[in-house]
Amino acid sequence: MPEKGGVRRMNTRPGAKKGKSVAHEAKWRKSQDHFECFTNLIATELEDELNQVEDRWKNWTKKKMLSAGLALFDLVARTSGRFFGDPILVFEARGGPLPFHRFGHGDMVIISRARPWGEKVIEGVVLDRNKSRIRVVAKEKPSDLRKGGWRLDKGANRVAHDRMHEALISFHSTEGDGGTVLRDLLLCQPHDLVTSAQRPPEIRGQKIRPLSTKGMLLDSSQKEAIETAVNQRLTMIQGPPGTGKTHTAVHLLKGLIEMGRGPILACAESNVAVDNLLEGLLNLGVNAIRFGRPVKVRESLRDATLDAQVSIHPKQDEIAFIREETEGMRAKLHDLKGKDKGLAHRDINKNYREIRELEQRITDEVIDNAEVICTTNIGAGHFTLNNRKFSIVLIDEATQATEPSALVPIVKGARQLILVGDHRQLPPTVTSQRAEEGGLDIPLFERLLSNGIPAHMLTTQYRMHPTIREFPSSRFYENRLEDGCSSSERPPAAGFLWPDWDKPVAFVPVHGSEMEEESGSSRSNMDEAAVVVQVVNDLLLPGDLSPEDIGVISPYAGQVRLIRSMIEDTIEGLEVKSVDGYQGREKEIIVLSTVRANENGKVGFLSNYRRLNVALTRAKRGLIVIGDDRTLRNDHTWASWLDWINESNLMAWHVVNS
Repeated sequence: MPEKGGVRRMNTRPGAKKGKSVAHEAKWRKSQDHFECFTNLIATELEDELNQVEDRWKNWTKKKMLSAGLALFDLVARTSGRFFGDPILVFEARGGPLPFHRFGHGDMVIISRARPWGEKVIEGVVLDRNKSRIRVVAKEKPSDLRKGGWRLDKGANRVAHDRMHEALISFHSTEGDGGTVLRDLLLCQPHDLVTSAQRPPEIRGQKIRPLSTKGMLLDSSQKEAIETAVNQRLTMIQGPPGTGKTHTAVHLLKGLIEMGRGPILACAESNVAVDNLLEGLLNLGVNAIRFGRPVKVRESLRDATLDAQVSIHPKQDEIAFIREETEGMRAKLHDLKGKDKGLAHRDINKNYREIRELEQRITDEVIDNAEVICTTNIGAGHFTLNNRKFSIVLIDEATQATEPSALVPIVKGARQLILVGDHRQLPPTVTSQRAEEGGLDIPLFERLLSNGIPAHMLTTQYRMHPTIREFPSSRFYENRLEDGCSSSERPPAAGFLWPDWDKPVAFVPVHGSEMEEESGSSRSNMDEAAVVVQVVNDLLLPGDLSPEDIGVISPYAGQVRLIRSMIEDTIEGLEVKSVDGYQGREKEIIVLSTVRANENGKVGFLSNYRRLNVALTRAKRGLIVIGDDRTLRNDHTWASWLDWINESNLMAWHVVNS
């Protein structure tokens, strides 16, 4: 274990020389150790991420960058209107579709001519993409946009690091309550943690009405979780696949608002999860505002963004009038001399100041009137919310957030904290292996759980056919999952010859071989890809499924690329994605390609049981797994799943033998 407590004085400068590293602990006896440990870990994460980007720029060939989908070269560009005031830049390949790339809605991109490490670059955010173009929203338009070629690269997120660092400083500040009165509890310092967590929250100055769940569509475990959460200062809710954790979260938020609590800060790690919270709240009639750049928000929800609400405020007429007046003054400036010109400049500046003050007043008014503010964890650190306190904070997807990321909303004054997640599904994404080994991938939810603070498990699942639910429930959830849907509500798809028509799960054994990609970053398996295409075509043949009903997933980006290239435009609407990109999603039928097939029995990161759990729990009506059972048996979780397949007679040899 690393040596403890390198430096005794708290050094809060981000680029400060690190002392000896402090080991991650489940219980933090010294607040200083927690600060040092996480300050070092987030600095390491940023450093390694920047080094990776730089290494790609300096040492990777163009071909390698393209095959990994991390850059696009020689693009032509033009503008296409504005998006909430910012220019929209359209990038296209010269005469044809764009090559494979990994840029998706909401991703940060770096725009350059050819050498992003040695020229002035512009950062942007992806608005949307199709086969032939990618639209990016930037703060400024590059000069000579239509001339010459452009390059796009994936960027590193410095903003996230800075906001996490500020949150750590605030959390450990000795002035006031360190951003939250829950600090000692979150460090697991109290002697009796469970009793400390169950204490009622100290929220003064609000007349509280009793909770009413009347009219809410909740099952018994969801209702119990909500009734517990409103009365204690720290609650963790565990939502296994398909148990309605976001449904529970939004009903809990509505319940708290109706009790007279608020405003509430509701966060999640990803934009998609925040949008799901927002959509649920709006459907329940809650006045919720989405904080963050509209470009990162789902199109159907953009009217609920702060920017959109500010732009339709009645006071905008006043601003427009002052703007017009100012433009008129500016137009006359060149005719004025001496004192008159000086007075005109003074008036123009006064008008600009007035516009800024009005804009601030409008923003404050919109936020003041909101019952729930929805934002990503990192978004909660935006300067617009600097002087605001939220006594109730709810974090959905809490198990996908690193601890410093979760602290960003918590230090906004949390007196009551609700964490919703599932530590049996994928952990936070950590780029740096060093930071991961140091414990950055252990979410706050899981650390609190390891100290004996219980999580309320939602136990009725509404997604999967009972057979699909069977293995994950026994292996990952102590057999506690019950079915909220019957077999008859999840009929098997007609286009696949199921080994047992009453049990729509099948394993298709393919004894092929895996290939490592040239970039060394991923793997693929041509034999499996061919079977995937055959299975998908068979599934679509009878007409009871559309391509949108099927999800093709693989743990390896190389396999995702290969399958996409084989399908190309032949099956419009079919989604082919990585397992990690599918958490929180569902489809009628899932086809999973496991890729690994080698004589050494190496399964690589397939051995992560959480990834397997996510992969096996996305399907509603049917799950088809394609892989090499000889290789997969070298991992004990996969071996036990294959044993279950054998015992249930669900091996689909006939698919490859036909």
